[in-house]
Amino acid sequence: MRNDGKASELDRRIVAALQLNGRAPWGAIARHVGASESTVLRRAEKLTESGQLRVIGVVDVLRCGLGVPVIARLKTRPGTAAAVAEALAARPDVRYATVLAGSADCSAEFVLPSYADIAGLQENGFPAAEAIRDAETFAVMRTFTSNHDWDSGELTAEAANELRGGEVRPFEEQHWERPPEQLDELDLAICAALGEDGRLPFKEVSKQVGTSESTVARRVDSLVKRGCLRFRTLAEPAMFGYALEFMLWLSVVPGELDRAGQQLAAHPGTKYLSATTGRFNLVGQIVLRHYGELYRHTTDVVGALPGLREADVTLQVSTLKRAWAPTPAASLEDA
Repeated sequence: MRNDGKASELDRRIVAALQLNGRAPWGAIARHVGASESTVLRRAEKLTESGQLRVIGVVDVLRCGLGVPVIARLKTRPGTAAAVAEALAARPDVRYATVLAGSADCSAEFVLPSYADIAGLQENGFPAAEAIRDAETFAVMRTFTSNHDWDSGELTAEAANELRGGEVRPFEEQHWERPPEQLDELDLAICAALGEDGRLPFKEVSKQVGTSESTVARRVDSLVKRGCLRFRTLAEPAMFGYALEFMLWLSVVPGELDRAGQQLAAHPGTKYLSATTGRFNLVGQIVLRHYGELYRHTTDVVGALPGLREADVTLQVSTLKRAWAPTPAASLEDA
């Protein structure tokens, strides 16, 4: 994957529509971006071929009992941060990896079989362990908003509502105490096929998994309605003019954690925000259009959060993996 520079306005609008609904019909996308369906198809194909766009199906691991997310925050020896991040990104149980600047040098999100496996990760599970000076782990307790939910702001609110069609919110916002959903072998096979290509026609999925097209359609509809499967459009925030991306590590008084999380999640720059265990109990990924906005975001947005005790900002210098998939930055490192 590679990044061919700043996207055109039409390209941005097409990708924005797909972010709202990764399987939206091309005709609906064309209507909202102001272009013909054939033009939209042609531009989307070019974006995909260049590595700037990819739609994948993503399983909610917590909802389906397939694992638990754990965020690692690492300090490395001088000059080793990039190598550590590359080693993290290469692990199959890591779905997000980034190089940071600030009080930490790398961060990664692991999906582990259970919380009991955190101990093994801390003892001997980190790659390039000789380069790591310090490591902290934060188990995700609840997600307030995820990258699946982020709206780049390119399209109107009316377009966003129509394209999203009232899709299910993240598992952590609903019925936490309910037992996980159970997926059978066919469900898992369908999810695996769509995990490679989220826009794969159901006819092609049916060939891969050995069942009828109508069965695939029913299963996908059920998986989506139950919140087990969502479609994630992978595109770098820079495509939409967001020049700054950073991780926010906050310590909030427990009694105000929910209110602070809801308040910060509502900010348009918040791509991801979860309540976690550990000394930082609120961890987020934020995007801003200009570096100059960071000061006001710190004073006016973070500073206004109820119960705030401590705040730390680490800039994302290079993100190598998102939602299990290598990013354009990772491909440039390999070139």
